[in-house]
Amino acid sequence: MLNLDFHPTGRHFLQIPGPSPVPDRILRAMSLPTIDHRGPEFGALGRELLGKVGKIFKTDKPVIIYPASGTGAWEAALANTLSPGDQVLMFETGHFASLWHRLALRLGLEPEFLGLPGAEGWRHGVQADMIEARLKQDTEQRIKAVCVVHNETSTGVTSDIAAVRRAIDAAGHPALLLVDTISGLASADYRHDEWGVDVTISGSQKGLMLPPGISFNAISDKALAASRESRLPKSFWAWDEILEANQGGYWPYTPNTNLLYGLNEAIDMLLDEGMDNVLARHQRWAAGVRAAVNAWGLEIQCQDPEVYSPVLTGVVMPEGVDADAVRKLIYERFDLSLGTGLGKAKGRMFRIGHLGDCNDLTLMATLAGCEMGLKLSGVSLAGSGVEAAMAYFSENPAPHVARLARD
Repeated sequence: MLNLDFHPTGRHFLQIPGPSPVPDRILRAMSLPTIDHRGPEFGALGRELLGKVGKIFKTDKPVIIYPASGTGAWEAALANTLSPGDQVLMFETGHFASLWHRLALRLGLEPEFLGLPGAEGWRHGVQADMIEARLKQDTEQRIKAVCVVHNETSTGVTSDIAAVRRAIDAAGHPALLLVDTISGLASADYRHDEWGVDVTISGSQKGLMLPPGISFNAISDKALAASRESRLPKSFWAWDEILEANQGGYWPYTPNTNLLYGLNEAIDMLLDEGMDNVLARHQRWAAGVRAAVNAWGLEIQCQDPEVYSPVLTGVVMPEGVDADAVRKLIYERFDLSLGTGLGKAKGRMFRIGHLGDCNDLTLMATLAGCEMGLKLSGVSLAGSGVEAAMAYFSENPAPHVARLARD
């Protein structure tokens, strides 16, 4: 019999950049009995959820909720707004931008991939000036959409989406702006309406602290208008039927009822804490982890401090060191899961997640496991990252701790 809970004592340290640990409060909500998804109780749940989920995206516009992974929401965003053969401008910042590009090809679109050359291109954010220049060249306005990843989970880079919107506007181009913030939502600052995003794609298993299985399309009026002209095939993903059913709090098919219980609880947790506080604690955790990596004398995958991710940090191994072998040792010795390098970064780096249901001591234990594993793997370290992170967290208390001290 397969044993999926083989950890002998204590909790496993799941410090990959998603799926992230699910809080007990959300697990308890999800454990409630399943109800009739056509009944009045479910309608009340749906109306409540749909009425407040936009606060996480910072939008007053509709947010479509799918019983699917983030990949499904990628497809939904393209299928609802575009037609066969449409040109799409995409920017390569990492593995997930590459996968979205591949999905666009399979849908019969004509994606053009901008990016900085080679593996170094995966160490920087979206270059808005390159997008502006390309759009200015498109005098016939054949490009119908610009697609970018907000927080690139494979590299630890959080791109400036407001700058991309300014670039599109500066080019005077009518292209839609589609943004993947699957790993950024509820961890990194994101503003659907203010930044002029037409479709925002996200998922449940990162900052929302849920298991995988829910994804989202937040849509602008412009995107909704485009959906009426779109000719790509779609049925399950079609916005119109979902929006119609959502008016009563329902869906046109069987939704993932118990995950929606969890989503309702997760949104309450985030709004009760206050989104500004949520974002601030993620920035603080990220700074503490980076202090550790710098003390070790190792490189951070992201080479531009302006776009460091508050969600994860990529740690680059010295030449000749297999990052996956280091990860394997850390997992086997210390019951700690770290994110693998993906695509061009495979074997070169590992990723430390610092998002969602986390705290200072969780991260201190994570960094201790990393430091022990690096030493056991023969990696020469300049100093103690654990001590550096302890100093950072001690000298920079969380806002709620600072308030308690003042009181």
